[in-house]
This record gives sequence, structure tokens and C-alpha cells, in this order.
Amino acid sequence: MSAEEAIVAAARALEAAGLNRGASGNISVREGAEMFITPSSVAAPDLAPDLVARMALAGEGDWSGPLKPSTEWRFHRDIYRSRPNAGAVVHTHAPWCTVLAVARRPIPAAHYMIAAFGGPEIRVADYARYGTAELSTAVLRALDGRNGCLMANHGMLTVAATLDRAVWLAHELEALAHQYVHATLLGGAHVLDATEVAEAAEAFASYRPGG
Repeated sequence: MSAEEAIVAAARALEAAGLNRGASGNISVREGAEMFITPSSVAAPDLAPDLVARMALAGEGDWSGPLKPSTEWRFHRDIYRSRPNAGAVVHTHAPWCTVLAVARRPIPAAHYMIAAFGGPEIRVADYARYGTAELSTAVLRALDGRNGCLMANHGMLTVAATLDRAVWLAHELEALAHQYVHATLLGGAHVLDATEVAEAAEAFASYRPGG
């Protein structure tokens, strides 16, 4: 499957699972010195491989394809520039993640699956208008040492070595948000300590769903 085909399949799967809707969100895949990224303002059901844009990671916004790349191309490019091992980025407006994002509430270690994200907390990136260099800077800061973050008043983002893994993380991040919101409504979550999170992370070293 080509990178373009994989992006289309992932976009449709995320919408079918309720993690995204309409033309919101975006997906990219690194291939060598370039990235493939979803086009701007195209809903998942209307997306096709030949509509996916192609961009040089060393460039400043130059692209090829029939449609403009997502307006969020900048943070995708900057993540790849700062993370040599990153192979895919998934950004969605998943409902429960967005609930916490608009409340600007980070997710603590309320469930051991948080260890899959590289640390004991999912941070909230500071707010900046979509598509701006300021937003990219905020996202990179929130992702420091992490494989996912929330984006204030916006949505969520995951990054991984493969697209399958980034999509899997997106599902797990939405599950963590869902659990945390409801635990908060019940009076609060019991948060795991750093040792417990580290133990879970060590166990994950030999158990890595999604590739």
C-alpha cells in the first residue's frame, strides 16, 4: 500500500470510529526527505490517494498535488524535523480529547495505558491559531518526551514510527480522555505514581500493538 493509500484508509477509519468528522483533523506520513499529508478542506469520504499533497521536509511550504495541503502542515513538518524516528502524525478533533482540550485539562496517569505515551501526563499545548508557527512551537513543547498531546481549544495529536502505531495511539488517547472525564465526574481519578507508570512502560517494551 502506498503512503497516499494508507493515509486515505486511516482517515476513513478514524471517521468511522468517531475520532474525527468532516474535513477536521489531518494525517501525514514521512517518506524519506518528504511527507505526504491530507489536503485542506476535504472530508474523509471524499478523500482519494491522488488528492494527497506532497511536501519537502526541508522546504518552507512548497507542495505538489492537485489540492493545497492541510493548513496544519507546519507542525507536521516541524515534528519530523525534530524527531528523526517519527514516521507518521495523526491530528483529530476526537470528542473526549477535545472536551479536555477546551477545558485545558491535562490527563494524569489515571490508567496505566498512559505509559504508551512516554510519561505520566498528557500535556495540553498552549493555544495558538491553527496553521501558525506559534501553534507548531506549542505542539513541539507539549510533545517533548511524549508521543501525544492535547491542543488547547482544538483537539489532539499523536506521533509514532508508523501510521498504524499513530492511529492506535489516537484511539488510546481518546480512551484515556473518556475515562478521565468520567472518573472526574465521579469525584476524581486515583492517579498512579511514577514508579507504577515506569513499570508499565517497561512491560510495554516487549508488547507493542500496532507495529
